[in-house]
Amino acid sequence: MRPLLLLFGLLGLAALYLGFFTDNDVNWPAFISMSVFYAIVYYVGILAGKKKDAEANDADGMMLAGRGVPVWIGIFTMSATWVGGGFINGTAEMTATSGLVWVQAPWGYALSLVIGGLFFARTMRRRQYRTMLDPLEERYGKRMTALLFLPALTGELFWTAAILTALGATFGTVLNIDLETAILLSATIAVAYTAIGGLWAVAMTDVVQLLILFVGLALIVPITLDYTGGFSATYAAYQDKFGAAASLLPSREALGDSYWTWWDYALLLIFGGIPWQVYFQRVLSARDENSAVRLSLIAGVVCVLAAVAPVLIGMVSATVDWSAISAGAPPEASATLPWVVRYLTSPWVAVIGLGAVAAAVMSSVDSSVLSASSMGVWNVYRPLVDPGLPDSKLAKFIQRSIWIVGVAATLIAFRVQSVYELWFLCSDFVYCLLFPALVCALFDPRANWQGALVGFLIAAFLRFGGGDATLGLPDYLPYPADFPFRTFAMGCGLVGILVVSRVADRAGT
Repeated sequence: MRPLLLLFGLLGLAALYLGFFTDNDVNWPAFISMSVFYAIVYYVGILAGKKKDAEANDADGMMLAGRGVPVWIGIFTMSATWVGGGFINGTAEMTATSGLVWVQAPWGYALSLVIGGLFFARTMRRRQYRTMLDPLEERYGKRMTALLFLPALTGELFWTAAILTALGATFGTVLNIDLETAILLSATIAVAYTAIGGLWAVAMTDVVQLLILFVGLALIVPITLDYTGGFSATYAAYQDKFGAAASLLPSREALGDSYWTWWDYALLLIFGGIPWQVYFQRVLSARDENSAVRLSLIAGVVCVLAAVAPVLIGMVSATVDWSAISAGAPPEASATLPWVVRYLTSPWVAVIGLGAVAAAVMSSVDSSVLSASSMGVWNVYRPLVDPGLPDSKLAKFIQRSIWIVGVAATLIAFRVQSVYELWFLCSDFVYCLLFPALVCALFDPRANWQGALVGFLIAAFLRFGGGDATLGLPDYLPYPADFPFRTFAMGCGLVGILVVSRVADRAGT
């Protein structure tokens, strides 16, 4: 009862703030509907945490739900984790602004789940690791693992910030409230039930959230397609507008001077989608090896299916006559999906659509903050600061860390402009800096910390040499305009680990 009272108190404070301290004309029926949605999700999360309270008191219970997650729940939580706000909003954004050929993330992440299931899941589950960084600690040692934790943490923070921004943009459009209030409210609720219930709370709320997501999108798509004459007319108009770029298949005609950049991003998403604790947390929580493989493969299929609706919404946004709509065209790319939801559907359908996006966001936020906190406490704090820390206290440290990570991601979200750019960026650093180390730790018995360190430094130098517009980082290496420098950096880092590990091994260092 007390957690629910806290939730309603938070929602009441938000209502008072919006009613008396802002000039926004808030859509109160929609706000009340969203409050009910949040109450349901929060209640499910708290209930799941209490039901598994005995298991959640130790580190295995907090991080892995006692390794007892059934396959069907595992499929829901794996799928819901990837199909987040960045997935839904970002896919619609790129479809509407850049053409279908640049909508790479849905199928890229789906392939990463399939490859992860075929080549990584069985090995990780068999060895009964607790986090993705455990094989790195086993192979490279504690200090090197702490260094490799940095790209993993950065990826989780960027991932969380991207999906919180997606929700904030949707809230701002449909509810007519400011971005910061929407982000803060959603982040607080998701972090609260995650800290209380651990992975069981995350998994059970993912079931509810994924169902709401599919139902909401299924209602929105047919209504919005009516504005552009149905699917056939919409796709024909979309092809007229984007030409060769209206196809998923890459071609010189569609990509022009960005052909190799397209392949660079494609490989980044496929292989950069593997070394994530949010993925391996579900693999390691499965009851056995076969379950871990199955949930990975099926979740990959779900990711592809979940992309259909946002792609169609993006096509509608790109082809509809916005001059006939009083609000006009979306003011910015990140507002593509919420603009369509608000102005091309009825008010009640818009609220349901908002619930769908909110569900997608919360299902990823809770997973991401739990993953980053688990790695930080288990692989950095415990071995380097307090090796004798018992499991019961580890769980409490993870709970505190969840709040710290949630606050950090929320602050980043306040400054984000494009959902899709940040969504790519979170896999960028993981792909270049972490993927080579994980591959070698699992599959190269001669890999050692010297090789991992040199490979990390090589990859970091080459990757950051290309700069990054999203973070405002200048480039300092003269790469050609259409050079796949991310894959180049990753490949050189991988070779560096293999070569230097063998040289160091021969030298006996």
